[in-house]
Amino acid sequence: MNCSLPDRVLLRYAMDGRWDRLCLQSLWDFVTAKEPLIKSPFFPVLFSFTAYMAFCLPYIALDFLSTRLPNLRKYKIQPQSYPTLGMMVPCIIQSVYHHVVLIFPVTFLHWYWRPMNLPVMAPELPEVLLEVVVCLLLFDFEYFVWHLLHHKVPWLYKTFHKVHHKHVSTFALTTQYSSVWELLSLGFFAAINPVLLGCHPLTEMIFFLVNIWLSVEDHSGYDLPWSTHRLVPFGLYGGAPHHDLHHLKFKSNYAPYFTHWDKLFGTLTESHSN
Repeated sequence: MNCSLPDRVLLRYAMDGRWDRLCLQSLWDFVTAKEPLIKSPFFPVLFSFTAYMAFCLPYIALDFLSTRLPNLRKYKIQPQSYPTLGMMVPCIIQSVYHHVVLIFPVTFLHWYWRPMNLPVMAPELPEVLLEVVVCLLLFDFEYFVWHLLHHKVPWLYKTFHKVHHKHVSTFALTTQYSSVWELLSLGFFAAINPVLLGCHPLTEMIFFLVNIWLSVEDHSGYDLPWSTHRLVPFGLYGGAPHHDLHHLKFKSNYAPYFTHWDKLFGTLTESHSN
């Protein structure tokens, strides 16, 4: 029988009963079939911006719909405040500018110095899940330290972080509304963690998608029944209500996702006041 290498890999996993890896192998084969695009210097910036806007769009639609449909307003964390088109457009313009003028040159240099290697075999599902969680925990810690410093040191706040606090009531497009330093430093944390862990490129892509989604959800301004903080038990994950309070009260809830660092440092606020 004349089989290509991917076909032989799939056949071997099927015979070994490794259905978890078989599923990821099919996904990885689909990705590597687009190898010229994946290895292009334009791919990282296109991937980042497309994912960001795709994750923002449902919340943008919700912002416009909930002003007309009372049943949706109960999910708005600050129902007295809704973003206008005039507030959204500058966020989109700044995001496009940052991706073209800042992120693209950085990712181009990364592409030049460290070309992407696409292995034939996909990672195992337990490996992917574990490494994505570890990357999120590392990013959560790095962001917490960075964030705490940029609030406690007045010069850092005024120079670099103040722009992100322009909106007291957040909406999805405020996620990346930030200074150049904030965008690049947090982007560096997100990019370096998979490298330090030696993650498979597929794991790296999945982590980037999860991280972008969680960041957008944090700034969405909505507490939906399927929000991540409702799926993670024991109050371990703060989510949109947690981060919305940070923008509202300013001096609490510095961690982006999980709650343990704010609990340890006594900076956790758990509920909105009237």
